[in-house]
Amino acid sequence: MDYQSYKTVSLNSQTVNKEWFVIDATDQVLGRLASRIAVILRGKHKAGFTPHVDCGDNIIVINADKVRLTGKKLTDKVYVRHTGYPGGQRFANPKELLQRKPIAVIEEAVKGMLPKNKLGADLFRNLFVYAGAEHPHQAQQPKTITLNEI
Repeated sequence: MDYQSYKTVSLNSQTVNKEWFVIDATDQVLGRLASRIAVILRGKHKAGFTPHVDCGDNIIVINADKVRLTGKKLTDKVYVRHTGYPGGQRFANPKELLQRKPIAVIEEAVKGMLPKNKLGADLFRNLFVYAGAEHPHQAQQPKTITLNEI
């Protein structure tokens, strides 16, 4: 056999098949939920995964306000941000953030698990998080999945 009988398939933006999925975050542990969302956004669950291409699917997360944190993370974990002004460092814990802006907790966790480059920014745009059970993406006919299926 003088030749290779198979070729490595490398996807590009035209050949990628993207789907829409809905995940219910009710009583899900934040870290486990975020890591599985990041895998789907990246496309690592697909056979034709290509590292430099956005080959992941679109994810809709509902009931983000009902996500669960284990241990004392609800009060002890600290989110740090900066306003851009001198002395503008601000701190918040998940308890405050869940009351003020519940979608930020899931978005922050997933964003930290994506690549820190332009590809990561593009992948993050495929994530849609909503605090309640309703979402405006019915036209895309998303499939409902649970964390155990991933």
